[in-house]
Amino acid sequence: MKFKDMPYNRPDVEKMSSEIAELIENFKASSSCEQQISVIKQLEKVLNHYSTMESIANIRSTIDTRDEFYEKEMEFYDSYGPVLSEKINSFNKEMLSSSFRKDLEARISSVAFKNAELQLKSLSPDIIALKQEENRLSTEYTKLYASAQIPFEGKVYTIAQLGRFKKSTDRDLRKRAFEAEGSFFDEHRKEFDEIYDKMVKNRTEQAKKLGFDNFVPLGYMRQMRNCYGINEVANFRKQVLEDLVPIVLDLKKVQAKRLGLDGLKMYDDDFHFLDGDPTPKGTPDEILADGIRMYKEMSPETKEFIELMEDMELFDLLAKEGKAPGGYCTSLPDYKCPYIFANFNGTDHDVEVLTHEAGHAFADYVASRTLEFSSTLSPSLEGCETHSMSMEFLTSPWHHLFFKEDTEKYELTHAEKALSFIPYGTMVDYFQQLVYENPQWTPEERNETWAQLENKFRPWIDKEGMPFYGRGAGWQRQAHIYQAPFYYLDYCLAQTNALQVFSIFLNDKNKAWDTYMNFVKMGGTRFFTDLCRENGLKCPIDSGCLKETVEKISPWLSEKQKPFIK
Repeated sequence: MKFKDMPYNRPDVEKMSSEIAELIENFKASSSCEQQISVIKQLEKVLNHYSTMESIANIRSTIDTRDEFYEKEMEFYDSYGPVLSEKINSFNKEMLSSSFRKDLEARISSVAFKNAELQLKSLSPDIIALKQEENRLSTEYTKLYASAQIPFEGKVYTIAQLGRFKKSTDRDLRKRAFEAEGSFFDEHRKEFDEIYDKMVKNRTEQAKKLGFDNFVPLGYMRQMRNCYGINEVANFRKQVLEDLVPIVLDLKKVQAKRLGLDGLKMYDDDFHFLDGDPTPKGTPDEILADGIRMYKEMSPETKEFIELMEDMELFDLLAKEGKAPGGYCTSLPDYKCPYIFANFNGTDHDVEVLTHEAGHAFADYVASRTLEFSSTLSPSLEGCETHSMSMEFLTSPWHHLFFKEDTEKYELTHAEKALSFIPYGTMVDYFQQLVYENPQWTPEERNETWAQLENKFRPWIDKEGMPFYGRGAGWQRQAHIYQAPFYYLDYCLAQTNALQVFSIFLNDKNKAWDTYMNFVKMGGTRFFTDLCRENGLKCPIDSGCLKETVEKISPWLSEKQKPFIK
């Protein structure tokens, strides 16, 4: 069945509530581990159907944010989601207190039980109304962001469509594209500030109702950070500042030299070659066709996966008016298949999104066919992002399909950007920690904090003459800060893992693929720290990991830079 033909019906919440209540009673009355396993599987079937309907509604809503029917459906999920979470929590309470818990953990996984404990601590009937309001605010941000119609060079563009001008060889055009984008945020400054201010206050109130001093520990629980905490994050951040920022600063000096500049302005930071950054050679349809060919050739597993995606038309990739920004992969559990959403805009980011989101999609495809329980299909988000970011590197032998004569350029910039991303992502995480530790801050104080952090984590960027970025408001472009608090460090830990996989790949491609497949097949049956270590990777939160990782790929990076240094 093709995605467009998948039927959608809003879940019957009264029927679901009755079914879950009945399953709870059946679980309590079970006289063996096997009987309780049977009840757990029945519950997963109910929840999988709900999740499938929600995913279909979300996909169709983000494809066209102006679709009033699916807008109303997403309002339903925003409202009912917290209610359902509380009902699931009622089941989790029984599962965690089961007299057969030891046997259940052995059969399912201890990770699933740890996650259930975190969910129990992070939810309460007392915060349902607050979570509903939080969801509404998140949707409000998405719609505001997607509403951008920015006049530029005689035409009107969305933020995603403006992206190609920000990569122009014409430096003045790049600057004006950044200014045009910034003007949208400046014009809607009050709205963006008010939405986030309400979010911070809302999340802080949720945390206090649950007995926390502030939202930080609750945010960690909601991210399912089940094997490390704030101290380990601080240690990773220390590594970034001490071991990585100096390296990236040197890379940026080389980049400036390639561009014939003394230093990098904001509009130069993501521009790497004077004669133009690598861009995919072809139309969006051709890029997709090359992507399908790549996965058909990569391995028997990826061939089966991409043929399913192609047959069922599980993609929407082109940027267009009314479409929500960004890219994502989501799952359709009833059909055991994923779906990829993106906004192609004619830059190298198109290929990165395709390989990144396909990494998520492939992992979902493998896990749904390998693992028995829905609760074990996905690891915590750092593990999920390891799937996607590693795939970006493992596809290297096929990059020439997309970039032709610019392949060497692309591979260099992709690695450089992978390294320079980690300080940025770490800064995003730290910014949120400081904001939620100081919920009384004004919008101006938040902007001042962001500006100070940029000077530490990205000291190479000159924001002079850029009003939006110069006032420290650049964080408002980062949707995760609004919609998924603390979901950004996950990318940094995963990027560190992906660079380790890449270092293996440089010496032994087969070993790298085996490492990746083993990681994927484990799904969520291991804690993130164990996923790393059991697959021969050093855990990113361990001291020295970043330093060791960079040292392993530095010789390759130096060789790649040589042809472009005059």
